[in-house]
Amino acid sequence: MATERAVLFANGELRNPAVVKAMLQPSDYLVCVDGGLRHLKSLGLRPDLLIGDLDSITAGEILELEREHVRIQRYPVDKDETDLELAVLTVIKEGYRTLCLVAALGGRLDQTLGNLFLLTLPELSDCSIRMEDGVEEAFIIRAQATIFGQPGDTVSLLPLAGNVTGVVTRGLRYPLHAETLLFDHTRGISNVILENQAVIQVASGILLAIHTRSAARR
Repeated sequence: MATERAVLFANGELRNPAVVKAMLQPSDYLVCVDGGLRHLKSLGLRPDLLIGDLDSITAGEILELEREHVRIQRYPVDKDETDLELAVLTVIKEGYRTLCLVAALGGRLDQTLGNLFLLTLPELSDCSIRMEDGVEEAFIIRAQATIFGQPGDTVSLLPLAGNVTGVVTRGLRYPLHAETLLFDHTRGISNVILENQAVIQVASGILLAIHTRSAARR
């Protein structure tokens, strides 16, 4: 099983590239998901893997990557999965259990929602996987998670696939004490980090956490 992290660059919005570049590590396995190549190029990086139907990049760009011996997995345009889903399933099969999905938010609403729902895939239940655009990070909490940020950052907690019970928070302005967040209510939106980290626990259910960095928006 791979011990490194796989970082997948999608074709959504990268709102603060500097934050993302600072997060990258030399050992990261860099995956370009079709048009996500534009983000890698803007950061001066070369992917280890290019994957997708490749309808969002030019033939010249593909040829350049081939010359650089980048591994390429090409799929037909007519398929049942999005390029990002194929990329996620590929790195999971190759043994990666820590994933960062960069620029998978923003742009088309259907794509954004589909990408967020990907986090609930059963294949990812034993993985650490976060979405990142340089300003916001989004991830699933099934048991416990720690959010590292700054005082004043916003944290929203949204139930997915039904109610989430036994929610306990530490380090947030509006604490929850073994409470239930309802799927069709907005109670968990717009909480605030008080110090440099916050801890969230859940007893049952799938909780989507969205952390918005106040400093990165400036």
